Amino acid sequence: MDIILDWFNNNSDLIVHYALQAVLALFIFLIGLKVTRFLSNLTEKAICNRKVDKAVGVFLANIVYALGFVATLLMALSQVGVETTSFIAILGAAGLAVGLALQGSLSNFASGVLIIILRPFKSGDYIDAGGKSGSVRKIEIFSTELITPDNKVIIIPNSSIMSGAIVNYSREKTRRIDLVIGVGYESDLKNAKAVLENVLNNEARILKEPTYTVAVLELGDSSVNFAVRPWVNTSDYWPTYFDLLENIKIALDDANINIPYPQMDVHLQKTEK
Repeated sequence: MDIILDWFNNNSDLIVHYALQAVLALFIFLIGLKVTRFLSNLTEKAICNRKVDKAVGVFLANIVYALGFVATLLMALSQVGVETTSFIAILGAAGLAVGLALQGSLSNFASGVLIIILRPFKSGDYIDAGGKSGSVRKIEIFSTELITPDNKVIIIPNSSIMSGAIVNYSREKTRRIDLVIGVGYESDLKNAKAVLENVLNNEARILKEPTYTVAVLELGDSSVNFAVRPWVNTSDYWPTYFDLLENIKIALDDANINIPYPQMDVHLQKTEK
């Protein structure tokens, strides 16, 4: 016990020095984290105030936070006497090893950068990418977050998005509704076409230009199929789609025009024993 007390007495100045350095390093780390969070939030707000896509702001803010965190950690380590030059070299070597082990994550990061640069979609767009569909909620460093119409959250790796086809349903202002309406072979085709055109003419959300198309698409096995293709504003697509199906069915019923459906005739034959 006396040996320990003597050691403390002989090295008290050194202990106090390193204790102060450790406290100062902790102080620098905590303050650095607050500054990093502030700069990250400031970057996101600045991007959003410039009316740039919110997803871009979130992505850049994440990068600022990551860089700030590394810088803060290095400053704190330097304060306690760690040789940061050697540490950076070690960190670089470790980064190379980790990079080789995490090639998928680096691919996701690179794909995230490409998404920001090429802008195939923006926050709020409804897309089909990586085998999933939904509205883009945010683009992060390694993944993109979608939300489905039934409020499910889908997180897709950025590499999966950039490695396949991306269908953006929201980029253009207008969309075409494609319906196939079948009528019976016994129906008057001219009358059926007039009924379909009348339904379209009475729908205010259908655009005058480009004009709609109502034409015989094919002579099917059990019906004559019409292609009904009106144009609408993208925001009106689904409400108009659902209303047209209902209104077309009602109009054809009122005109006594039959809409065929698959039927099977079963013939039973009684055999004599």
